[in-house]
Amino acid sequence: MDTMLKDPNPCRVIGVLDDGAASLSPTALAYIRNADVVIGGARTLALFEREFKPGALRHDLTKRLKEVPEWVRAARNDNLGCVVLATGDPLCHGIAPYLAQHLCVDALDILPNLSTLQLACARVGLAWQDARIVSVHARDAGEWTRGSAPTHGLYALAQALRRESRLLVLTSPDNSPDRIARLLQAEGLAGDFHMAVAENLLQPEERVVADLNPDDAAGMRFADLNVVLLWRVTASAKPVRFGLMDSEFAQRQPEKGLITKQEVRAVSLARMQLRQDSVVWDIGAGSGSVGLEAARLCPDGHVWATEKNELDHAIAGQNHAAFGISNYSLFHAKAPEGLDTWPDPDAVFIGGSGGELAGLIAMILGRLRPNGSLVMNFVTLENLATATATLQSMQEQGVSWDVLQLQAARSKPILHMHRMAAENPVWIVCARKGEAQ
Repeated sequence: MDTMLKDPNPCRVIGVLDDGAASLSPTALAYIRNADVVIGGARTLALFEREFKPGALRHDLTKRLKEVPEWVRAARNDNLGCVVLATGDPLCHGIAPYLAQHLCVDALDILPNLSTLQLACARVGLAWQDARIVSVHARDAGEWTRGSAPTHGLYALAQALRRESRLLVLTSPDNSPDRIARLLQAEGLAGDFHMAVAENLLQPEERVVADLNPDDAAGMRFADLNVVLLWRVTASAKPVRFGLMDSEFAQRQPEKGLITKQEVRAVSLARMQLRQDSVVWDIGAGSGSVGLEAARLCPDGHVWATEKNELDHAIAGQNHAAFGISNYSLFHAKAPEGLDTWPDPDAVFIGGSGGELAGLIAMILGRLRPNGSLVMNFVTLENLATATATLQSMQEQGVSWDVLQLQAARSKPILHMHRMAAENPVWIVCARKGEAQ
């Protein structure tokens, strides 16, 4: 059994709270009072100013996080006592994992405190052992809108709202409680959750606003220092993930069209070889049926969809709103316009190409990640011929491909009996990109 050797002069990473020395153990307070080097944010350094010994070197880490490991190394090399002041529990969305990554683990001695999330739950009386912790302490990306990309600072929260019943949220001045409430409104979830906001915990101006309605919170203002608790008050939906009926999707009326039918959709999705975290492109989205079902199959991934027809784009947007997913972005454009801004895909579906098929196939296979899949649906011989000729010319580039013809027949009532009515035949062309050489 391996035994970790104790470093004789570790850097003490100490969790502190806004009541200063009052919530610290005698040991932690002694380390702060005897430290030669103290590292912390400006507000934390000011809070403990009276506790530092004369001559102690202070480093403000505000917007200088990358310099902290070097400050710690320098102090240890000079055999100086060093402490890093962190908020609450340094291992819960705190600085300790970052320091452990850049320094030897045995160079740190971590003294945790209560987290502000624990304190907030205690104030409200909310059990937190099964809650999901989400940090939105990220760069300001503005207000959340349906279809926002994974780079948005509220994306992780939007995803978690679909899966979790209780969430504990570490906020920022930009991603504030009122903005979180507006996210709930944008995603149609305002009636499904209650909120609590705990402000300025352990300070004289502490305030806890419990059992907030998100619609009310969306118009309120809160102190910069706060945490948010969210708990579901309605049962979460358990939707079908795969093989949805065509009738589940809004379609063109009176003529139903531009939807990949259930049987073809099921085979196409199977051939796309989707994983939980796949990045998917849906080109020529039509009603959005393939991309929306792919989004449900890839809860940790994201679907990027585009449709050139204005009416069909609106219908796909209507289906997106009805499907209760936050990992789907829909654009109104004619491919390949805009695809250069999308991340490289693991799987691509082409339901319509707008006459740019050969160039589109070449571009996609150049962007497709190793072992990625391109799946195309065609109903015309001309598009089938273009696709197979293009793929044939790319075989020396490590591209393998095949064609599947699929024809289904559905039962239809006739008098007191039933007959079989054939659907139009569809060619499913599948291309796969091998491992990078």
